[in-house]
Amino acid sequence: MSFISVSKASADFVLPNVMPKPARASTALHLAEEIRVELEETWLPRLYRERILTQRTRSHHLNVQKKNPSVDIQHTLLGVELKLGHHRMSCPDLATARYLAVFARAGCTDVAVPYDISQISRLADELESSWQRTLLMIEHRAAQRSAAFRSRVRALLMNEIRREITEAGAGTAIPQFNQNTKQRRG
Repeated sequence: MSFISVSKASADFVLPNVMPKPARASTALHLAEEIRVELEETWLPRLYRERILTQRTRSHHLNVQKKNPSVDIQHTLLGVELKLGHHRMSCPDLATARYLAVFARAGCTDVAVPYDISQISRLADELESSWQRTLLMIEHRAAQRSAAFRSRVRALLMNEIRREITEAGAGTAIPQFNQNTKQRRG
C-alpha cells in the first residue's frame, strides 16, 4: 500500500498515521520561553521563591563583577573558599559554597541564604540540579542550531533568572528572631 491511496469512486485521500514533526522554535526568545515553561517546577527562580524565601533567611552579597564570571570552589588550609573571577570569599562549609556558586554562575549579586544551616545542603542539591537541567535543555533543544543561537538562548534565560531573583529580593540583612521571652507563671 502506498502512503496515499485514492479510491476510484469517491477520490478520498487516506493519509498514514504519521505524527507531525514538532514545530521548531523560530527565534531564541521563543525557545527560551519554551524551556522556561518546560522547567516549570524546577525553574531556579521558582525554587528560590518557594523553598528559600519562605524560610528565615539572611541576605548575602556576592561580588560578581561581570555576567559570566568564572566560579570555582576551592579547598584551602583555612577552609572552603568561593572564587569569583579574581575575588575570593570564605565560606563556612562546602554546602554554603555550592549554594552560593549557583547564584554566582547566574550572575546574581544579592541572594538570601537560609539561616538554618541544615537546610543548605539539600537546597544546594536542588539548585545545582535546576542549573544543570537548564543548561542541558538549552543544548538538547537547540542541538541542530548554531553555537551563536545557543548562546543567545542561554543569555536570555540567564537574564530572566537574574531578573526574577532580583525581583524576589535577598531577604533581610539580619534574620528575624522570635522575641517572646516571657516565662509563664504558674
